[in-house]
Amino acid sequence: MWWLFAAMALFYLLAEHRAHLFGVLPYLLVLACPLMHRFMHGHHGHRHDHVAEDKGDHHEQP
Repeated sequence: MWWLFAAMALFYLLAEHRAHLFGVLPYLLVLACPLMHRFMHGHHGHRHDHVAEDKGDHHEQP
């Protein structure tokens, strides 16, 4: 039931307050960048293996 309310609220926001929403979009984009970097960055193959650090060997073993 709350989906219907959410759809009506979204329509009202888009229809009546479009200028306000479009004015906030650049700020939302700027705020989304650090969040995406933090949560979606991935580790790009970095290993957090303390045993490899202790031996001084930072290359992956085959």
